Amino acid sequence: MTIQIINPRLADVGGIPVARALPNRARRTIGSWCFLDHAGPARFEAGNPGMQVGEHPHINLQTFTWMLEGEVLHKDSLGNEKLIRRGQVNLMTAGHGIAHTEQTPPGIDVLHAVQLWIALPELETPIAPAFDHYPELPQWMEDGATFTLLTGEFADRRAPTRQYTPLVGVDIQMQGQTQVDLALLPEFEYGVFVITGEPAIIDGTRVELNDVAYLGTGNHTVQIKSTADTRLMLLGGAPIDVPDFQIWWNFVGSRKDIIQAQKDWNAHDPRFGKVDTDMKRLIPPDLPWA
Repeated sequence: MTIQIINPRLADVGGIPVARALPNRARRTIGSWCFLDHAGPARFEAGNPGMQVGEHPHINLQTFTWMLEGEVLHKDSLGNEKLIRRGQVNLMTAGHGIAHTEQTPPGIDVLHAVQLWIALPELETPIAPAFDHYPELPQWMEDGATFTLLTGEFADRRAPTRQYTPLVGVDIQMQGQTQVDLALLPEFEYGVFVITGEPAIIDGTRVELNDVAYLGTGNHTVQIKSTADTRLMLLGGAPIDVPDFQIWWNFVGSRKDIIQAQKDWNAHDPRFGKVDTDMKRLIPPDLPWA
C-alpha cells in the first residue's frame, strides 16, 4: 500500500484554533468527505465566550459535527435549536440552502470537536434542507480499542446517520500499545486521521498528530499500531467525479451554483431563511472568479 501524508494548515473559526486537513492541495476529497476541521482542544478562561460563529449559509453539503468534549449550541433557519454534547453527532443537510449559527453555551469552558462536510450528489429530485441529531451511536471494544461507528457500515454494524452517498466514518480509541487490523472495501478510498495522543503507525508509516494518511482505493485491509493512547478517525467513501466541483467559503458546488448562492445570500434571498439569533450575520469575501 502506498500512503500519502496530508499535512493540515492552521486556521481560526469563531475564535477557536483549528487544524484543517481537507480541502488540501495534496487531496481535495476522500469519498464525499470534502472538509475536515479539528477544533481544539481549547479551554476558555473566565470571561471568554468560547466559539461564536454567526449566521452563515451553506449549499450542496452536509455539515457533520463529532463532539469529543464540551458542548455547542446549534440553531438553524428551519427552526431547529439543539445542544450537542460529548459523544454525539449533529448532521445538517443544506440542500439548496440553509443558514445556521454555532456557539459555546454560557458556563462551558472547553471545546473539542471534529467537523466535516459531505458533498451532496446531484439528484433528479432536489435534496431538501434538514437537521438530524444522533445522541447514541454503535460502540464496541475489540483488540484493545474502542470503536464508535459514526456513519455508514463497518464490522457488520450500521450507523443510523442520514446518507446520500456511500460513506463510512469510524472513531477509534486505542489504549496503550495496541494493534488493529481493519477490513476495507476495495471500491472505497480511505483516510486515517490522527486526532489526539501519540503518532500512529499505519501499514509501517508513521503518521503524526493532525495528519491524514490517505490510503487510496483497491485495499482490503489496513494495519494500525499505537505505542500509547491514540485516537483516530477512519474516513472512507466511493470516489466522487463531479465536473467543476468547487469549495468556496461555506458553499460547495459548481462555480455557477456558488456565484448564484453568494449573490442570493448578500441580497438576503429567502432561499436561506432566517435564524432566530442576535448573532452577527457573516458576509462572504469576494469571489475569486471573474
